[in-house]
Amino acid sequence: MSAADFWSNRERAQGDVEEVSRIRSLLNPLRELERAVADFEALRQLAAEETDPAHRAEAEKELASEQGPLLHRLEEFELRQFLSGENDRSNAFLTIHSGAGGTESCDWADMLLRMYQRWIERSGFTSQTIDVQVGEEVGIKSTTLLVQGEYAYGYLSAERGVHRLVRISPFDANKRRHTSFASVDVVPEIADSAPIDINPADIE
Repeated sequence: MSAADFWSNRERAQGDVEEVSRIRSLLNPLRELERAVADFEALRQLAAEETDPAHRAEAEKELASEQGPLLHRLEEFELRQFLSGENDRSNAFLTIHSGAGGTESCDWADMLLRMYQRWIERSGFTSQTIDVQVGEEVGIKSTTLLVQGEYAYGYLSAERGVHRLVRISPFDANKRRHTSFASVDVVPEIADSAPIDINPADIE
């Protein structure tokens, strides 16, 4: 990137910058984990070699407090290694459609929406409502959210499909069991600069 003609082709240069950023986003957490594991191992050895009971108990207490967060970071890093698809690091459009069933399905779709919104907040992502159609009585007929954050699409892509709820309906005076359906679709947000290949044979 320090070459004099690096920016002569801005589109290619931008692609190279994004690729370097992607590689750094993988390497930097790995290096931080390596340092954290080395520090933990050093602390463990100090605790094992400590002869004073009070000091050893204090070191073991510190070890216990460090172990949980370190394991969580390791699990998070391991999970992200599976999110290696082309668009896994992208933002995501999350769309929910209520199925057949009127009020029941609209209520179920709204329950799913609230569930995803809580997950988005807890996961450190942000969301923006792009579109929403409110149900005639309760809930929603459909909604689309733009979920923003690194790996948003990778985490959410597994939610794609039909979700079912079986319950005693709060809207049925006879308290009968109802089955409600709602579909969830997840697509990545594609950058405007992404190349689009068109086969000349497809052009009329």
